[in-house]
Amino acid sequence: MSDATPEAPQEQVPAETYEPAGPAPLGVAPEPTGHAAVDAALARLAALDHLPADGHLEVYEDVHRGLRAELTSLDTHPAPRPYDNRS
Repeated sequence: MSDATPEAPQEQVPAETYEPAGPAPLGVAPEPTGHAAVDAALARLAALDHLPADGHLEVYEDVHRGLRAELTSLDTHPAPRPYDNRS
């Protein structure tokens, strides 16, 4: 038999709980590109300063769609003018 006495159970201290921090503005402003549609799409990114992280994806996808549409429009060529042989 052991002479050691059993230790008394340790009192459990509850772990500290922390609340997640709210959204904080980064203070980064997009620089104007000179292309109105691109600038408008990039301006939407300012909305991220006021959204929680789980709302960012929708804004990023929307901005990406807008920028992709603008890039695609650069690849479309205007229809050729009809030939006018009136002389």
